[in-house]
Amino acid sequence: MNIQLNKYLSDILESIACIDEFTGNSKQFNNYQNSKIMQAAVERHIEIIGEATKHLLELKPEISITNARKIINTRNKIAHGYDEIENSEIWNIIINHLPKLKIEVKELLNN
Repeated sequence: MNIQLNKYLSDILESIACIDEFTGNSKQFNNYQNSKIMQAAVERHIEIIGEATKHLLELKPEISITNARKIINTRNKIAHGYDEIENSEIWNIIINHLPKLKIEVKELLNN
């Protein structure tokens, strides 16, 4: 696989690992809701995930990442529409979307 593709995929995995570390094993929404530091850290890593996904699509438009366009759009919303971000929206991503993305990215790296 292309070195750049591997780099972007690895960046996504690293950001997911960071988000997992920040939110802890218990993944309690109240902890996230009450911590501006955790919110800022998670949002930064979601931006990284979105930027890496954008670069992946530029290099390989047919890459198999579910909701790739939504990932990029979320990154743009955080970066440019920061005042529209809801904590519940970010939490939904953490709980429902990042685990699947992690599996997909690992599979892409292993192929």
